[in-house]
Amino acid sequence: MTLIGRTRARGLETLSLDSTANRNALSAALVGELADALTECAKDGDVRAVVLTHTGNTFSAGADLRDPPHPDALVGVLRQIVALPKPVVARVTGHVRAGGLGLLAACDIAAASSTSTFAFTEVRIAVAPAVISLPLLPRTDPRALARYYLTGERFDAAEAARIGLVTVAGEDVDEALAPILDGLRRSAPQGLAETKQLLTAKVLETFDRDAADLTALSARLFASPQAREGMTAFLERRDPTWVL
Repeated sequence: MTLIGRTRARGLETLSLDSTANRNALSAALVGELADALTECAKDGDVRAVVLTHTGNTFSAGADLRDPPHPDALVGVLRQIVALPKPVVARVTGHVRAGGLGLLAACDIAAASSTSTFAFTEVRIAVAPAVISLPLLPRTDPRALARYYLTGERFDAAEAARIGLVTVAGEDVDEALAPILDGLRRSAPQGLAETKQLLTAKVLETFDRDAADLTALSARLFASPQAREGMTAFLERRDPTWVL
């Protein structure tokens, strides 16, 4: 079964996360297929830009707790989006949780519908948004991240735009994206590649400096007794033992 849908129109390759049975959770298989699709887009001279979107009412629920990707694989696909020599635009019309927010932050431009919601839920299962911090910390308001990382609160698309998690939010996401996609189609491939390199240099420095440490942190936390309790409670739809 294919987990990444692909369509093309006027130079824009649309990659759709298509694993609705688990709310497009980042399984090992989905992350692998996304990485392969991005590799092909990078090599294809007919692709001007990539649009990353989803089927169903959830962009991504975060890591698949039943079949999680290796932290190195998640780091790899996030870095691949940042380093791709073509713009990557996220189109969100649903909910985004935990690791899915890392995908948004890795994209160059992100647009969300006004009905979308967002939450960093890692602390509620006793882990931390470690790997996804690689693109998030350089690009998102630090005071807002402190609040939402530490509390796991849900926030809306307007707040996501205010803190820099998404570029634009609106009632009709395609209407909001229309001038952006038109601009990309009017831009020269060389100009896009070189300009993106300017914009992502600091983010890639963060990957090169911190990826190994954050990958190790993620692995340690997911193997901990508290995380086992947190993940079990989540799957059993009950509160974990530490809830007061």
